[in-house]
Amino acid sequence: MHFSAVLRISGLLLMLFSLTMLTPLPLAWLYGEDNVAAFFLAFGLTFAAGLLAWLPVARSGQELRIREGFLVTAVFYISLGLFGALPLWLESGAWVSFTDAAFESFSGLTTTGATVATGLDELPRSVLIYRQQLQWLGGMGIIILAVAILPMLGVGGMQLYRTEMPGPVKDTKLTPRIAETAKALWYIYLSLTVACALAYWLAGMGPFDALAHSFSTVSIGGYSTYDASMGHFDSVGVEAVAVVFMILCGINFGLHFAVWNRRAPWLYLRDMEVKGYLALLLGVGVLTVLMLGMNGVLAWPDAIRDGVFQTVSIATTTGFTTTEFSAWPGVLPFLVFFAAFTGACAGSTGGGLKVVRVLLIILQGLREVRRLIHPHSVIPVKLGSAVVPDRVVDAIWGFFSAWVVCFMLMLVALLATGLDFLTAFSAIGACLTNLGPGLGEVAAHYGEISDVAKWILCVAMLLGRLEIFTLLVLITPAFWRG
Repeated sequence: MHFSAVLRISGLLLMLFSLTMLTPLPLAWLYGEDNVAAFFLAFGLTFAAGLLAWLPVARSGQELRIREGFLVTAVFYISLGLFGALPLWLESGAWVSFTDAAFESFSGLTTTGATVATGLDELPRSVLIYRQQLQWLGGMGIIILAVAILPMLGVGGMQLYRTEMPGPVKDTKLTPRIAETAKALWYIYLSLTVACALAYWLAGMGPFDALAHSFSTVSIGGYSTYDASMGHFDSVGVEAVAVVFMILCGINFGLHFAVWNRRAPWLYLRDMEVKGYLALLLGVGVLTVLMLGMNGVLAWPDAIRDGVFQTVSIATTTGFTTTEFSAWPGVLPFLVFFAAFTGACAGSTGGGLKVVRVLLIILQGLREVRRLIHPHSVIPVKLGSAVVPDRVVDAIWGFFSAWVVCFMLMLVALLATGLDFLTAFSAIGACLTNLGPGLGEVAAHYGEISDVAKWILCVAMLLGRLEIFTLLVLITPAFWRG
């Protein structure tokens, strides 16, 4: 294990991240807020920690291999969550304890969107934009941004890219050089953010809210600057913009790049994962609207409006709300909530198991049924016209098994803290899928649960964001040998 390479990269990335703590300062000065010192102190502590990690190994020539890439990713995300909490904790507004600040920070960076804060409407704007910024950086992955810069410092980036990118196929590159790949992804990400902010502004949001909500929409994060989330605006236009961009950002960014590069929008309709993704949204959306309207829960115009918005928001794991969907009667809250377990497409900013994995699990199950009927036949798993290698199918089943085991273990741990089953189940589900809002006691916020429960959920958020194996591989003895 090349620990000097791990320290060198981690230190550089931490120093890079510390600079983002200065970006809210212009707002603090503009609005005469008294938390400038908190941001400066947080920046200084974070930069100093990165510098102390980097200086002793600055001249080390050890290479960054795939094993070190896993360790850097895990160390960086954990340290980011902890140091990212400093501005919130030092500001001492809505986050009175470090546990609360760390929960908010991990939730932002993993784009989970679960919050412990109330009274968001009254918080300083610099703090609000910092929360949104955490989600925006976490959405694509700050490591991907660093990959575009580190080659100029003599550091290769492919190892980091493979461990950070979500989805079952991690070796796919859009361009021959990994730095160019990272830049292409960020150009698309930035373009969508600008377009989303402009659309929100045209729909009636003020400039600050438009920018802030574009950050959390494009990142599929779900943080808002108001306790009522998107319901604060009570605007069909705003909700329509959110729906469009949530759907767009739940699609594989590699596919966005291919469409843009070839000027071929029909590629979306040829992609099996996109077809499955849109079918999921359409199916759950139609069922939700029909159940809301036919059961008299809402008048038909409101049933269509709230049903469509909440379905897209929850199923893409964004987590914006316009109404308390957890208070809907019968099976409705569970129907919408369980859609988040499938989540968005691989290679997107969304969470969940990913649509392509669920599709392949279903196809593999159908293959096993056919094998019972024709035990000697050779039946390939096909995604569209493409034959999926058995190695990929086996890897997806392994991931799904590990995901379920982690879910059950953390569910038991949460129950041991005294939470009721509904709250514990939905909290783990919401954090492991990077959704955010849950059911029961965590429907509105997570402020009332114990500190132990919050740290368990921080682990769940990290496992969900880094897709289980990136962290689990670190506890295997084979990883540390050699």
